[in-house]
Amino acid sequence: MSAASPFTSPSAQAWEGFWRAAPTGAGEVFWDADPALAVQLHLPLFEGHFDPGLPVVDLGCGNGTQTRHLAGRYARVVGIDLAGAAIGRARAEDVHGTADFRCLDATDPDAMRALHAELGDAHLYLRGVLHQCAPGDRARIVANIAVLLGTRGRVFAVEPAAAAKDVLRSLAQSPAGPPAKLRAVLSHGISPGDMADTAVPGLLAAQGLRVVASGRLPLATTEYRPDGSRIEIPTNWLVAAAAGGSAEPVRRPGPGAGRLPSR
Repeated sequence: MSAASPFTSPSAQAWEGFWRAAPTGAGEVFWDADPALAVQLHLPLFEGHFDPGLPVVDLGCGNGTQTRHLAGRYARVVGIDLAGAAIGRARAEDVHGTADFRCLDATDPDAMRALHAELGDAHLYLRGVLHQCAPGDRARIVANIAVLLGTRGRVFAVEPAAAAKDVLRSLAQSPAGPPAKLRAVLSHGISPGDMADTAVPGLLAAQGLRVVASGRLPLATTEYRPDGSRIEIPTNWLVAAAAGGSAEPVRRPGPGAGRLPSR
């Protein structure tokens, strides 16, 4: 049995309850898409900016589906999440021990400074986390991300675009009600936040981080519409670095070095 989260905030308890109740198995959670539809699509966007010698932290890793894929590409990958139930599940599903999973509150500056002291400068993979946080927590998380990056790390962040609000509203207000996997999220008091498209770049800039690449990409969910088409959420992605760091792409090892075989 997974340990309970040591955190007592309403947000922590909501996520703990969600992960304790969520069914096990691939694709059973609304956003838990196969890596081929998630991190594998993101890799070409950020790997040229990530020094392969630095560790990678998957912030808000959940059950670790994307974390495990990252661990096949980088020497050290650490998944962190607020919910002890999520971390327990991530460890149980990581049968080969490819990644390190920890229950950690990303709003806690002491915990994040301690992680930086252990890892040194690190890269951050951030997929759909900030929009679900309270506005005040978003700023604290980004401040702590800046600490983890140091001078050499980069952050890849992908968050729902402002247009996602209309997509999610239409799903929630469907005559048949929201899809089952989205309903499970909403039933725990977890709902997507409303963020302007300028919000994440603004939060990063306030911490001295500058955007070095950006674009748009749909986020694949594990739910489908009545016509059989997969539900996708419009997102904005970006790569950011410390203002004093180089914006030049990183030279990576030769083809195939440290990579998983193609599927």
